[in-house]
Amino acid sequence: MNPPVHAGDSATLLDVRGLCAWYGAAQILFGVDLEVRRGEVVALMGRNGAGKSTTLSAIMGMLDKRRGTLGFMGRDISASEPHEIASHGLGFVPEDRRIFTDLTVLENLEVGRQAPRRWPDGSDAPTWTPQRLFGLFPNLGEMPDRPGGRMSGGEQQMLTVARTLMGNPFLVLLDEPSEGVAPVIVEQMAHMIIELKAQGVSILLSEQNMHFAELVSDRAYVLEKGQIRFTGSMDELAANEGVRRAYLSV
Repeated sequence: MNPPVHAGDSATLLDVRGLCAWYGAAQILFGVDLEVRRGEVVALMGRNGAGKSTTLSAIMGMLDKRRGTLGFMGRDISASEPHEIASHGLGFVPEDRRIFTDLTVLENLEVGRQAPRRWPDGSDAPTWTPQRLFGLFPNLGEMPDRPGGRMSGGEQQMLTVARTLMGNPFLVLLDEPSEGVAPVIVEQMAHMIIELKAQGVSILLSEQNMHFAELVSDRAYVLEKGQIRFTGSMDELAANEGVRRAYLSV
């Protein structure tokens, strides 16, 4: 069992400055600044089309055209390829899951396996095995030999998160975890994020669901038309009706 890391440990893991991104000729992000510190969960909030998923994809190096300064674990990853970024311990859980439908749950997990990691101070970072993940996701533990294509959408979402954790990431980018899954799965996702934080994994999640974000997040950024419109604690966002009405209400 890894010792918990609390939000009071303020070492910055991810530092994004002036991030701009394009799809073809269309500019989507305009100078996005954000950071995630060790031991915290940060919500990137906004309506559909605000640029949340684009921000995560750009951080992960998955867009051909991006500009800005991106630092992760003290490294400049501004020009790095996705596989290089992942090898440094930045995990990514896409909204569209992308599991291997012909592989079993266990085989999908093995695809994501990377070596254990250490923090810069030499202490052990969280290390994940299938057995530990089945404790976190009991549903998966009941179906280790089931092909991914024979799972529900919510189960596939869990498997995608678990596969990412097999890479022993310091920080996970989690795209729309509550989108399109049953309420019971949303509840399990919230429990999972809280447990990951307790084990020392930091998370940047894109989210529209204010209730879900309040349950799991320490801080929030609100994005609208590719620009950050609000930065503050989750409590400050919950208390700011003007911001919520302007940028989050449907």
